[in-house]
Amino acid sequence: MKGKRAFTLVELLVVIAIIALLMSILMPAMARVRKQAKGVICLSNLKQWGAIFSMYTQDYDGYFNMGWQGMPDGSSNWWGDALRSFYKDQDICCCPTATKPYNEGGKIPFGAWWDYDGWLTPGSYGSYGINGWVEDNRGIEWGLNPNNRWRHCNVSGTDKIPLFLGNQWIDGWPQPYDEPPPYDGFPRGSVESNYMERFVMNRHEGRVAGLFMDMSVRMIGLKELWVLKWHRTYDQFYPVPTWPEWMEDFKDYAIAP
Repeated sequence: MKGKRAFTLVELLVVIAIIALLMSILMPAMARVRKQAKGVICLSNLKQWGAIFSMYTQDYDGYFNMGWQGMPDGSSNWWGDALRSFYKDQDICCCPTATKPYNEGGKIPFGAWWDYDGWLTPGSYGSYGINGWVEDNRGIEWGLNPNNRWRHCNVSGTDKIPLFLGNQWIDGWPQPYDEPPPYDGFPRGSVESNYMERFVMNRHEGRVAGLFMDMSVRMIGLKELWVLKWHRTYDQFYPVPTWPEWMEDFKDYAIAP
């Protein structure tokens, strides 16, 4: 009688070792593919927002929404309400890397803002925010100079003007002298100052997805945020800040004088 053939213990160990080696090689690659896929979805979301903002401005003679305290009676006209008739799915308000609201355990930068204390429409949540300087608010809101606002979509240099991008809150009014957040995941600052940190969301390997006023979309380097044209008198040549340690290795950006 011939004995039945079987794998020896050594052969089994070799096979297991090979499988483990292949898994160790493939897992990082799969993780990168997942991250890339989320980046593609995020840009796709923002492309849809470009169409939404385009429809809104067409209906309002080229003007954007009025923003907080922007209505004649002092009430709010934030983008979530102003554009509500142009979108139905609340999930489009979220970057796919940041879908869990803070009140459900979401953490910055991979968390989503949500309605609290009656600030927003009940049920609102998201992880994108508008550049508040584009809004058509002609009064003094939060002490900001109304003359700096773009208000209208028909201006020059729209490919350099951020419109809508990853944010830990619904809006922000960056200035060139704003400081970067001291660490990754730093919570948003007060309403009085340093709005840039709201947009410094490290969601896509040192980049944040953004929609520009010409309705183009792309990934924006976190350091690049300081050299974009946020408002009419924004100084793109203002000295860049001292970068905190967590941002030092990110790509530097500069514009030609």
